[in-house]
Amino acid sequence: MADASMTLLNEVIRRPLDPGYAMVAERRRSQGDPPRSTPRRVVLLLTAVGLGLATTAATLALRAPEPSVLAARSLLEEQITERTAAVERLREENADRSREIAELQAAVLAAEDTELLERIAADSLVSGAVPVTGPGLRITIKDGPPRAPGDEALSRVQDQDLQILVNGLWAVGAEAIAVDGQRLTSTTAIRSAGSAILVDLVPLSGPYVVEAIGDTQKLHTGLARSSVGTYLSDLTVSWGIGVDISSQSELELPSAARPGLRSASVPLGVPLLGGATQGPVGTGTPTGTVTDEQQDPAGSGG
Repeated sequence: MADASMTLLNEVIRRPLDPGYAMVAERRRSQGDPPRSTPRRVVLLLTAVGLGLATTAATLALRAPEPSVLAARSLLEEQITERTAAVERLREENADRSREIAELQAAVLAAEDTELLERIAADSLVSGAVPVTGPGLRITIKDGPPRAPGDEALSRVQDQDLQILVNGLWAVGAEAIAVDGQRLTSTTAIRSAGSAILVDLVPLSGPYVVEAIGDTQKLHTGLARSSVGTYLSDLTVSWGIGVDISSQSELELPSAARPGLRSASVPLGVPLLGGATQGPVGTGTPTGTVTDEQQDPAGSGG
């Protein structure tokens, strides 16, 4: 007796042609229709291949960019390269001029007022106007892998993470801080624009490197004992964000971008070079100086 479980296999072996196809073939033979010839099959095959090639060629032609688009893109790339080179050149020239101004300022004040020169040097360090070198901490923060679909944003470093870290470093005694080479000052803003983090409109890319100059042991201990250390640990445990803290014997932080000076005036009563003092606001003439009109009452200049 045949096994019922083998019925399907036996049916496939005994009747390999589907009954519907067999019925159509039998009807064609009974009606006298000639079987399809080999040339006809070849024509159908060639037609199908031709249609496929035509469709592929049309698709490639539609996806290929126009020559005008390629030319515009090439021109735009050239302009970007030229403008970038020009910006770098101007930045270098600006740095050279700033160094020259600092040297001339130091030379003048060294002969006139050494105390004022020392105060300017201390203020320049605090304001980020000069580059600094010294020991400190280097903290690297990088995005973590998403724990679940849709958690990509939560596993990325946010602007508030850098804000909390930077404020914590200032609180434990950091003397100078830079994020990805961008020096921070009292007016620096760390914020986000979409998924990008900006430091004074300069976009940063991860991993983010925060460097702080100061007493290495004090910074490390203070950060670990503060709420910022707990916050960094929570970032790692909860979202897999990588945090690496290392002590550095020497760090080099660049100077901050100089703010644009639009106007300036000497406060009333502040001594000027030569013993003169600033006169009343609005006169435009320091007290104790001699104007051209005083030298020549007639104003003829003769």
